[in-house]
Amino acid sequence: HGELAAGFDDAVSGRIAVDWDSVLPKFPAGAGLATRQASGKALEALYPVVPTLAGGSADLAGSTGTNVKGATDFEADSTGRNFHWGIREHAMGSVMNGMVLHGGARPYGSTFLVFSDYMKPAIRLACLMGIPVTYIFTHDSIGLGEDGPTHQPIEHLAALRAVPNMTVIRPGDANETAMAWRAALEHATGPTALVLTRQKLPVPDRAALGSAEGVLRGGYVLREPSTAIQAIVIGTGSELQLALEAAERLGSEGIAVRVVSLPSWEIFRRQPQAYRDQVLPPAVRARVSVEALSRMGWGEWITDDGEAIGIDHFGASAPAERLYQEFGITTDAVVAAVKRTLARRR
Repeated sequence: HGELAAGFDDAVSGRIAVDWDSVLPKFPAGAGLATRQASGKALEALYPVVPTLAGGSADLAGSTGTNVKGATDFEADSTGRNFHWGIREHAMGSVMNGMVLHGGARPYGSTFLVFSDYMKPAIRLACLMGIPVTYIFTHDSIGLGEDGPTHQPIEHLAALRAVPNMTVIRPGDANETAMAWRAALEHATGPTALVLTRQKLPVPDRAALGSAEGVLRGGYVLREPSTAIQAIVIGTGSELQLALEAAERLGSEGIAVRVVSLPSWEIFRRQPQAYRDQVLPPAVRARVSVEALSRMGWGEWITDDGEAIGIDHFGASAPAERLYQEFGITTDAVVAAVKRTLARRR
């Protein structure tokens, strides 16, 4: 039974023999798609070829997109790979740690980003032990809207980024999400958190922009101006579209802006200094970041001369579009911040 033996050896050793280019979905430009939905499609594509994948949600499968269609529930059959963890995030995280330590499984568990607090001890232990658990945290910003400030994460992304050996990825569109799954499954020395949107995001035309494979390096040049760079706008997640819109508007006014997608600070830090300097040239200190969460930590990337657009207070209950407008996380705000930054540099 050579094929079964090879599969068993791969599972126990943690190897995943997958042709990523042919398995992971590629999303066409155009209609919007929430990154939680893109994650669900990526997961469904991976399931048949990665037999060690197993997991589910803390009673939120319908919202997090983690109940894989056609897969058997573990509760009904011990060979099943869909887990219904119940409303017990800490237990979910702890059991996933045990599954990895036993060997033969690559578990994932999902909930809303704001509820990552409940599983923090298990997350911290996964980081301490250096084991490859995957967390799927959806509803990642004030963009979740009417659920209000109790469910809108503010400080949670910064808190996850602060844990040693934690890899956080906040993709900005559907294709970045597919690459985020690839990065998560290729990372074997610590846990990975995929931080995903509730709201739909546009899928940009990659023919005119940097490849989404840049996610595998943590950060990359998404849009390059046709003339010498005057400023850099850095975005993650749902705010990446604001960065692109601002760069287009500023370009029409004669201000050359590079847009950098920085979905994973941790992966970007692992890159050679030469690559990091290529993406964020030290000489270009007019930088603006935009992220609909706490601004904590952004100083590392925008320099002392830059400006961070974010939210450092609790949100409110209203449609996502109104919240972004009310709290000043808009294309207009990015354009104004770039102009202020350039004025200070002059």
